[in-house]
Amino acid sequence: MIAHDIGGAAALRAHLLHHRPMASLALIDVVALAPWGSPFYRLVGEHEAVFRQLPAAIHEGVVRSYVGTAQARPLERAVEDALVSPWLAPAGQAAFYRQIAQGDQRDTDEIEPRYGRITAPTLVVWGAADPWVPVERGRELARRIPGARLEILEDAGHLVQEDEPDELTRLLAAHLEASVG
Repeated sequence: MIAHDIGGAAALRAHLLHHRPMASLALIDVVALAPWGSPFYRLVGEHEAVFRQLPAAIHEGVVRSYVGTAQARPLERAVEDALVSPWLAPAGQAAFYRQIAQGDQRDTDEIEPRYGRITAPTLVVWGAADPWVPVERGRELARRIPGARLEILEDAGHLVQEDEPDELTRLLAAHLEASVG
């Protein structure tokens, strides 16, 4: 299982609460430890209906700004366009704010005490320049999972797959080869 951001919470919940076996885990800048959620994240959670009603041009500015805060340096425009385009149509606008509003730290609070039960070979990859989920969270998560290997990518932000695609691919391939053959 390879997971990024909130997908980490989903993967860890599936494994730890729903007893889904995992031959291998790779957790990349995941949401897994409290506290989580930026002030913007909390504001949307409290006022989702207001955000859904933003005029399209203002909504686009919000989404572009939000995505831009995931990185220590600006994304290439084509990459930014690809990341924001699904959220710009009316259905996408509602979905963007709904998915933020549905986020709840209780989803990870419930599983945090169980991280010591993970037996699958685990790779934790973190961007050292991640402004959303600080690198110390990656270090702490790796400490809590028995035998986890931590790889910190110095030149990467939250979107490791954009900043260091070749290094991430190399790390994942080696991890999967070592853990599942």
